[in-house]
Amino acid sequence: MVKPKKLKPGSKIGIVSPSYWLDKDDLEKSAKYFSDAGYRLKLGRSNHIQYGPFAGTAQERADDINEMFSNPEIDAIFCARGGYGANKVLPLLDYENIRSNPKIFLGYSDITAYLTSITQKTDLVTFHGPMLYSFRKEFVQYNYDSMVNMLESSSKVTISAPEDFSPRILRPGICKGKIWGGNLTLITNRLGSSDALKTDDVILFLEDVDEYLYSFERMLVHLHNAGVLKKINGLIIGELHEFKDQDIPFGKSTDEIIMNVCGHLDIPIITNFPCGHGKYQCTIPISVHIAFVAVSFFGFNSCNSSIAFNPIGVAALPSPNIFAAIFSTMDPIAG
Repeated sequence: MVKPKKLKPGSKIGIVSPSYWLDKDDLEKSAKYFSDAGYRLKLGRSNHIQYGPFAGTAQERADDINEMFSNPEIDAIFCARGGYGANKVLPLLDYENIRSNPKIFLGYSDITAYLTSITQKTDLVTFHGPMLYSFRKEFVQYNYDSMVNMLESSSKVTISAPEDFSPRILRPGICKGKIWGGNLTLITNRLGSSDALKTDDVILFLEDVDEYLYSFERMLVHLHNAGVLKKINGLIIGELHEFKDQDIPFGKSTDEIIMNVCGHLDIPIITNFPCGHGKYQCTIPISVHIAFVAVSFFGFNSCNSSIAFNPIGVAALPSPNIFAAIFSTMDPIAG
């Protein structure tokens, strides 16, 4: 495992657009939140190119990422937005350059493909979390705090959900393993390629946006049939944002679909976790060892106070109350 150096006040962050371009006004508005917080920003060339929906050709976008990693003045690399287009860029990345110049690399959605490929090929810990695109409409304090807490800390980090957000436990349990995952569509599409996600003994997290219920089931079944779920230690489903049904109802909720496909697995399963395309986006360190706890208690006060983590969510539901937590057992950042 290669840990990037932690973010500090005054660190210089390189901004790249590896897939789609971000509107200039949205880019400037979102960037201001970071500059006002004391970070120095350098906009990569991809932020100023529009090649159809893409922020430049595949080669131009790859060059931007490669140059940010090789530039000694850049301390971290944040993606402006996702979209589509990673699959053409990945073969053009200089992975040896990335391995030799380890830095924080942060994003989600289409950026899932970059996170998976970079970490599997270089062992560099990358981060699934909010991009500049996430702050274009509003500044969400939880997202910013989760990101800073993860990227500025060189000790163990607890990931907790906001008070008004309630993950749901579908199958209780406790497990440990390396955490991998991201966007379900991207992970499914990488199957059969050299960049396919390896999932033996991992805690897998999945999220997606704007999908039909039947499509969600189809992708989960495909992962199951491809053996992706066979040896995972735990399953975390993020917020499934803006999912939809057809005129003829599919007849199953997302939770029912998850349990129909994955319920036979003897592992803890939690859904509606604050990662993905919804309002709340925590930052998750890819490939880091974590402990994942999903336990139901008849009364929150019965929780063992010696457990060294914070609750992700305590739902205001009839008993049993829900108590769930995910926390890293290794520090994801170098001092």
